[in-house]
Amino acid sequence: MTSAATAPGGGWLRAMPAVFVLIWSTGFIVARYGMPYAPPLKFLAVRFALSLVCFGVWVALARVEWPKQRAQWGHLAVTGILMQAGYLGGVWAAVHAGMGAGLVALLVGIQPVLTAVWMSFNGGRISGRQWAGLVLGFAGLVLVVSRKLGQGAEVNALTMTLVVMALLCITAGTLYQKRFVAPCDVRSASAVQMAAALLVTLPFAALESQGIEWNAYSGGAMAWSVLALSLGGSSLLYMLIQRGTATAVTSLLYLVPPCTAVMAWLLFSEPITLVTVLGIALTAVGVSLVVRSGR
Repeated sequence: MTSAATAPGGGWLRAMPAVFVLIWSTGFIVARYGMPYAPPLKFLAVRFALSLVCFGVWVALARVEWPKQRAQWGHLAVTGILMQAGYLGGVWAAVHAGMGAGLVALLVGIQPVLTAVWMSFNGGRISGRQWAGLVLGFAGLVLVVSRKLGQGAEVNALTMTLVVMALLCITAGTLYQKRFVAPCDVRSASAVQMAAALLVTLPFAALESQGIEWNAYSGGAMAWSVLALSLGGSSLLYMLIQRGTATAVTSLLYLVPPCTAVMAWLLFSEPITLVTVLGIALTAVGVSLVVRSGR
């Protein structure tokens, strides 16, 4: 019998979580490049529109089937609104409003615990080993971002509301997709999600008075956001949710802030302390416990 590791494509399937974390971790890096030159919702509206065009062309060239049932279109639209418009809109708007990226990462990083609590109250089985992994992962996350928490992070009613909205949206979207979205091609599914996110974001983007200043930084941030984050990262997240347990998949998001810290060190020479290294190690161990227990 052929195992998953030796079957055709098995190596890619095993690499998917690592590739997803690497791509998803570039989100705050992109924000650093593009945020000074564009308001968050206008930037995201353009990103969703360009992503929709790319997915549409991809679907047409590959002759991919669209979802056949009307209910499936509705379920995909809900996940697109929650996981794209709601989550990204909340995170980018909070950073633009003055909350430090480290604090945003920490608050959104509560998602794996929130997911596990929801599942435990709704008949899901969360083992003791998984709970231990969740706690370790969160502790490591706190250590990684602790150095940035006091660096001008602004906490007020607006920024907290935006971050809590983002946290609830990504958690609800993950659980909703796992529960209601039937397996279908990731390209056509992503196109539907991007269309729904665009329709919801456009009215709010129109309220922003600032326009987008196009230059090498904002253009590069947009290109990476569309090609890597939307076509790559969002598609991988969709496939991971379809293939794995919600708790195991969301635990991967614990690895995003540590990975982002390493990228910031390489690109911007932001220092990595011994506490950061310890936090990264704790996070990796915690995620390993959750993922292995969730298989």
